[in-house]
Amino acid sequence: MSFGRRTGLPDVESVNPNVLVVTGRVTRAEMPGLCAELESLLHGPEGVVRGPDSGVDCDVGGVEHPDLTLVEAIARLGLVARRAGGKRLRLRNTPPELRGLIDLVGLADVVDVVCGPGPGDTGA
Repeated sequence: MSFGRRTGLPDVESVNPNVLVVTGRVTRAEMPGLCAELESLLHGPEGVVRGPDSGVDCDVGGVEHPDLTLVEAIARLGLVARRAGGKRLRLRNTPPELRGLIDLVGLADVVDVVCGPGPGDTGA
């Protein structure tokens, strides 16, 4: 009896989450563009939500000078994610300063904060 070779790694989820990468310093003028980019990640060409069971990650490891403007942008991105089928926004590679601000304003109840790389990252 022979078995075909399995592709991929065992015990690793094959579904890649939607990822929005935020870098640099976020300004209020950039917020609508970030929200539009997340909406395009979450919705297909006909406006149908892609992968209703998949998550949505926001990599904030490259942000500079986390401030309340960035926290406001994250809150808006969280609303966009929730409107797309009740998904929660997961922040990954979150700097300690940003984690502190998120806790201070009570946004930790709205978004999930992941300190390291998110699910499916290989580190490469």
